[in-house]
Amino acid sequence: MNKLKGVIPPMITPFDEQGNLDEKNLQKLVEYLSPRVNGLFICGSYGCGPLMSLEERKKVAEIVKKYALPDTKIVVHTGTTTTRDTIELTKHAAYIGCDAASAVGPYYFKYADDSLKKYYSDILQETKDQIPFYAYHNPQFQGYETSLSVMKALKEEGLAGIKDATFNIMQYAVYVRELLDEEFDVALGTEAIWVSAHALGCEAYIPGIGNVFPELCTQMWSHSMKGENQEALKLQFLINKLRDVMYLARSTQLAIYAIADIRGIVSAYPRAPFIPASKVEKDAIRESLAKLEVL
Repeated sequence: MNKLKGVIPPMITPFDEQGNLDEKNLQKLVEYLSPRVNGLFICGSYGCGPLMSLEERKKVAEIVKKYALPDTKIVVHTGTTTTRDTIELTKHAAYIGCDAASAVGPYYFKYADDSLKKYYSDILQETKDQIPFYAYHNPQFQGYETSLSVMKALKEEGLAGIKDATFNIMQYAVYVRELLDEEFDVALGTEAIWVSAHALGCEAYIPGIGNVFPELCTQMWSHSMKGENQEALKLQFLINKLRDVMYLARSTQLAIYAIADIRGIVSAYPRAPFIPASKVEKDAIRESLAKLEVL
């Protein structure tokens, strides 16, 4: 696979009120997003991946692959707490024809560099000939940093790239300076600093708000790629205001489920122990979106 390019939202996973996978609404969401974006990043933080069983995660990947348009790149987050399970999910993603896999560092425990390197090295050894594999660097969710020295070592072992979710433009710049080349990719894991990251050489970003405003994210990407900097910056500021609205719920993930309902995209639930946005929160979100004239 060539490097990731374009807008690749970290897709939410719809559940019903009882907490079961809502396959009907999952199909509906895929069919809504696929024509509007370049790819889908599934079973990650927004997708409640760590809250699902391995079989549920496989089912989500199969449904997404089935209903996405053929040219929509499917990137499966396969990270778990164990090397064995991550390898199993990565091999499954390859088997069903997904375009790439990515894994956050194993969470709950904090791992030293040698353990973390072995985790990724073992995954690469088992899967790199089957599917491109990205390290997903999300220190907040994995609970610790993945060092640059580990990333450099993994690049030599066949790592395809990084999904950088540090929200730190200086960190992103270091990755570009030290790692980015014709073969190694550095994708941005947020919409918040796209314009700045693109100036450093980024060509793909993974925007949570892209679940519910894919058209704005695609327009921002297109303006940047065409060198239309003022138009891109105008959309960057609007999108960052939308990110502020997301914090009216108890988490950005819950806000996306709420906005999806408000915009009539899908009406679905997050998985427990997440509690859906309250009526008060949804009303505040709706009012704020109306003020921004995006409804």
